[in-house]
Amino acid sequence: MNRCNACFSQPPKRRQLLLGLLTASLLGLGTQVGAQVNVRPFPPNAERGAMVVTYPPIIQLNGKPDRLSPGARIRGMNNLLQMSGSLIGQNLLVNFVRNPLGEVHEVWILTETEAALKLPSQP
Repeated sequence: MNRCNACFSQPPKRRQLLLGLLTASLLGLGTQVGAQVNVRPFPPNAERGAMVVTYPPIIQLNGKPDRLSPGARIRGMNNLLQMSGSLIGQNLLVNFVRNPLGEVHEVWILTETEAALKLPSQP
């Protein structure tokens, strides 16, 4: 049976060099990702509260019933969008912004670092 062994026909030193470069690049990526402890910029009109998704789009915000707007965006700790249905029953500390109708439209689930910071005072 004929198999292409072109990759393994290289001299061992070249293979070791390629493996070393690959390992170094992967380790470099890991340290860069782990070192990013940036605090996301929140709009000046953002408020802070404790949110529990009960039955989307119905939520509880600071213990009172509230509602997510149609098209509301919830961003997780990694700043990626989260579906409200995946957060049912979780007690989350969040920053949020309301739309002109008073519905919660933008939500950011806070990391420990962000939760420790105070929101800037509103004008």
